[in-house]
Amino acid sequence: MPAQPALRNKTPTRSGLLRSLVLVLGLGFALVWSFAVLMLLVVRWIDPPTTAVHIERRLQAWIHHTPYHERYRFVPLNQISPNLQHAVVAAEDARFYQHHGFDWHQIQIDAEDDMEGGRMRGASTITQQLVKNLLLGTSRSIFRKGAEFTLVPVAELILGKQRILELYLNVIEWGPGIYGADAACRTYDRTAPRNVGREQAARLAAILPAPLKRRPDRMNRYSAVILERMREMGW
Repeated sequence: MPAQPALRNKTPTRSGLLRSLVLVLGLGFALVWSFAVLMLLVVRWIDPPTTAVHIERRLQAWIHHTPYHERYRFVPLNQISPNLQHAVVAAEDARFYQHHGFDWHQIQIDAEDDMEGGRMRGASTITQQLVKNLLLGTSRSIFRKGAEFTLVPVAELILGKQRILELYLNVIEWGPGIYGADAACRTYDRTAPRNVGREQAARLAAILPAPLKRRPDRMNRYSAVILERMREMGW
C-alpha cells in the first residue's frame, strides 16, 4: 500500500505573521496619511470647524467629567493685528519664512546643546505645530512622529506660508477651551484681535509653549524677551 503524502503544515510561521502585521500597519498608515493630505487640501480653502486637539480636549473633559466650555471663532489673517502675527513668529519660529517646514539650523543647534549637556530649547516649527493641532493631536508615538515628518513638507507645499500662519493663529490653544487669536484676545484683553498692541501681543505669545498653565498677566519677563526678538527682526 503506497505511503500517504505528508500533510503540509498550514500553521502560520512567525515570519509570516510579522510580514502580515507589517503589511497591515503599512496599509493603515497609507490610508491615514492619504486622509490627512485630503484634509490639508480641504483647509487650503475652507476654514476648519474643529481640529484633532479640539476633539481630544472634549473627550478628555467627557472622560474625566470636568466642565468644558469651548471658545473658537475663525477670523481672516487681515483681521489679526500684525503685532500679534509678529509676536507669535518671534516667539515660536523665528525662521518661519526661511525654512520649508523643518528648521534644520535650529535642530542642529539643539542637538549640539544637548551633547554638551545644555538645555534643549526645542525646534518645533509653526508648520509642525499646525499639522499636530489639525490632524494628529497631542499624543506621542513613533507612528505620529512618522506621520508628522511626512506631512509637514506636504503642508508647506499645499498651504503656503500665509495660510499656514492664518490657520495656526486661529486653531492653537491659548488656554483651557480657548482656541485661536479671536478667543484669546477677547478673553484676556477684552478686545478684537485687530486691536492688539505690541505689549499685549508679546504677553499672549508668551503663553503658547504652555497654554494650559500660563496666563498673559504673569508673562512680563518672557514677553520682554519676545519684544526684544521682534526688534531684532525689524518689527
